[in-house]
Amino acid sequence: MEQRKYEAGRGRGRTTRCVVAALLLSVASAQLRYSISEGVNEGTVVGNLVKDLGLDKSTLKSRKYRVVSAGADPLFHVNENDGVLYVARKIDREEVCSQSSVCLINVKTVLETPLEVHDIGVEVLDINDHSPNFSEAEKILEISESVLPGARFQLKPARDLDSGQFSVQQYKLSQNDHFRLEVRDKEDDGKVPILVLQKSLDREAARSHFLLLTALDGGKPPKSGEMKIIVNVLDVNDNTPIFSMNDYSVTLIENAPQGSIVIQINATDLDEGQNGEIVFSFGNSVNSNIFNIFDINESTGQITVKGLVDYEQKDKYEIEIQASDKGLAPLTAEKNVIIKIIDVNDNAPEIEITSLSSSVPEDSRPGTTVALISVNDLDSGVNGKVICSINEDLPFSLMPSLRDKMFSLVTKSPLDRENTSHYDLTITAKDAGQPSLSAVKTITVSVSDVNDNSPEFLQSPYTFYITEGNEPGAKMFSVKAFDRDESNNAFISYHIVREGHGDNKLISFLNINSETGDIVALKSFDFETLKTFRFQVVASDSGTPTLSSNVTVNVFILDQNDNAPVILYPVSSNGSAEGVEEIPRNVNAGHLVTKVRAYDADIGYNGWLLFSLQEVSDHSLFGLDRYTGQIRTLRSFTETDEAEHKLVILVKDNGNVSLSATATVIVKLVEPKEAFAASDVKSAAKDDEDTNVTFYLMITLGSVSVLFIISIIVLIAMQCSKSPDYTSKYLQETNYDGTLCHSIQYRSGDKRYMLVGPRMSIGSTIVPGSHANTLVLPDRRRTSEEPKAPGSDWRYSASLRAGGVMQSSVHMEESSVMQGAQGVLVQNWPTASSAADGEGGEVSPPMGAGVDSNSWHFRYGPGGPGAPPQHLKPGEVPPEAFIIPGSPAIISIRQNQGGEDDKSDFITFGKKEEAKKKKKKKKEKEKKDKKDKGKDDGDE
Repeated sequence: MEQRKYEAGRGRGRTTRCVVAALLLSVASAQLRYSISEGVNEGTVVGNLVKDLGLDKSTLKSRKYRVVSAGADPLFHVNENDGVLYVARKIDREEVCSQSSVCLINVKTVLETPLEVHDIGVEVLDINDHSPNFSEAEKILEISESVLPGARFQLKPARDLDSGQFSVQQYKLSQNDHFRLEVRDKEDDGKVPILVLQKSLDREAARSHFLLLTALDGGKPPKSGEMKIIVNVLDVNDNTPIFSMNDYSVTLIENAPQGSIVIQINATDLDEGQNGEIVFSFGNSVNSNIFNIFDINESTGQITVKGLVDYEQKDKYEIEIQASDKGLAPLTAEKNVIIKIIDVNDNAPEIEITSLSSSVPEDSRPGTTVALISVNDLDSGVNGKVICSINEDLPFSLMPSLRDKMFSLVTKSPLDRENTSHYDLTITAKDAGQPSLSAVKTITVSVSDVNDNSPEFLQSPYTFYITEGNEPGAKMFSVKAFDRDESNNAFISYHIVREGHGDNKLISFLNINSETGDIVALKSFDFETLKTFRFQVVASDSGTPTLSSNVTVNVFILDQNDNAPVILYPVSSNGSAEGVEEIPRNVNAGHLVTKVRAYDADIGYNGWLLFSLQEVSDHSLFGLDRYTGQIRTLRSFTETDEAEHKLVILVKDNGNVSLSATATVIVKLVEPKEAFAASDVKSAAKDDEDTNVTFYLMITLGSVSVLFIISIIVLIAMQCSKSPDYTSKYLQETNYDGTLCHSIQYRSGDKRYMLVGPRMSIGSTIVPGSHANTLVLPDRRRTSEEPKAPGSDWRYSASLRAGGVMQSSVHMEESSVMQGAQGVLVQNWPTASSAADGEGGEVSPPMGAGVDSNSWHFRYGPGGPGAPPQHLKPGEVPPEAFIIPGSPAIISIRQNQGGEDDKSDFITFGKKEEAKKKKKKKKEKEKKDKKDKGKDDGDE
């Protein structure tokens, strides 16, 4: 049933809809149109429907006159009282008719009972209430800077909700240099703006361009809308890197440590991105050595020290630096960097011997060039300025050459090879840097020899002593010379000067080895015939020209014991050594019987004779003085003594091999009267003999005087010339008492020599020795030399004392002459002038001095010289003769002939007071001796 009701209802509904549709079709044919402007206020009258449709105003309400609208918020409503159509709300045409150029709104009004529908068309008129609007407020365009002019870029058009003339009518573009605007009309889209490129873009000049596009509608005044256009210029690698400086120049100290920053290189690239990223590197033209010295940071462009920077290798570096971007096609720029190296004093000077003479003659003049020396310092400026020098104490100097840093080594003073044969020269080169560096080089300069030195003998003059009886042809001695030159200039040959020599006959027996200087004699020499001789030897070198020198050779012959003693008395008529002596029987003890006199041609110990009784009948009767040969009685004769006594006296010398002779004396005892008669006979014979002897003595004395005067003259001449000389003097005691004494003096150079013959007193003893009779004395002519002061232990050798051993040669500092009265032996004695004051000492003279004394004691100490010489008897020696000249010496002589010493037997000289006392004592003793002698004569 419900279904039937539903179907019946559906049927009725369908019928109603059909009726309404039919009515609408009928109204549509007569549609009413109104127009209003958009945006009118609510309640604005659109139109009077009652009037325009012809409706009954009174029925409108009853018939429910209304506007039918599908929406909940209708745009219009109708007043059912008066039938006027009002605006229900504000109408926005762009909202209602957004897509239509004509905005027509259909409004349906309905009247019920009967149903009546009217379509009313309301056209909403547009007003310019909207501005043009761009869909984007800001438009960003990215355009590559490589785009060519003429390129077109279409922009989105602006939209204006208004229509017609109030829609977008035109576009405007802000002023710019690169773009212009074109507008194209499109039916659907309206006016479309197009951006056209009229000038090439440059990103480096302007990275972005800001444009303003304005859209204008047709309103009066027009409304507009704007859109910002940002044109970003896309980069193209069209710019090469640019260095920040036109010139890069820097100074760098040499030997800078590794890692030191040299310079910072900066470059820019106007491009961006990888096109603007720069990579630094050394250029392709850079020498490979640069890579070992410097390094560059490819990102920062910082150049640092990598290796050794040496100014001496290179003082300036010009390095090409390359800057490249990272574009697909990289662009590159180059720039030279100049690095100047500042020198530091890190190099010592170098010395080079350019030229050096192997040797320099010693006669080279000052200024002779020896070597050329060049110096070099790799440093520069002050550091390279070099000063050269050598030792100032050498005869060489450095002279600057014309060329820089060249020096000449020249001699500055004469050379002498003999003093210095070579020189080690130390050359010092010093630069002027701070701190200063120096170099040292040593060269050796040899001095070559020239023959500028004559041969020189080791001694001048030569003095040789040879013993007599030398072997002919055997080497006697040799001379030696040396030459300070070398090689042939020093090769010496010897020869003896034979021409113009006074002893040519003697010199002819001498021969010399020309190479060794050994001298031989072709004959044997005899001291008794030749005491000394001299000759000259010449030494010549082998240089050119030859130089030579000569030397005087003094030869002294030394005595040998080759002569036996000769008995002078007694001698018989047949020549035998026999004699008869008669003496009174009543003589006392000590009576002089006779004196045996003997002579030995030798000298010194060889000629010193000693007497001894070889055979005697009664030893208690006679005594013999061993030194004087005096025979004296030892006691008085008795009646039992025999009347005749035979004495055999042995006379022998003191040579090493003693030679001897014997003499026989027969002593007869007679009565006193017979003795006087015999004495008278002897006196007569003696007077005859004395007469002959006196005659001969006068002749001898005259000859000796003449020779003495000549010798004095020669001596004075020699003293004036001061040339080495020698003199020989034989001093003979004319009134000898049994022993003949000799004293030979000679001079050689600055020394004097004396050979002393024997003369001793009874009781003196000495051990014989060869050549012990020679004293070597200094030349007293050299008065300019002061005597040397001896030490505190100054003493004469004990061998000079009595009983000691005589030395073969004694060298004294000075000599004084000990001289007695006429006929007394002249003897040289040493002086104590060099003894220190206040010192005391004792000196005993050698034996054989010719003074009768058992022993002498020379005491030196304070005291003055003695009194003037006195006239003494033969055989006596004055005390003054023993005073040492120039010295306060005190000399004591023992007078006692006995064996025992007694203080009273000594006479001391030196001080005047003591000399007087000793004189007085001596006179008393002489008086006593005379008395004793007178008694003896009376007994005879």
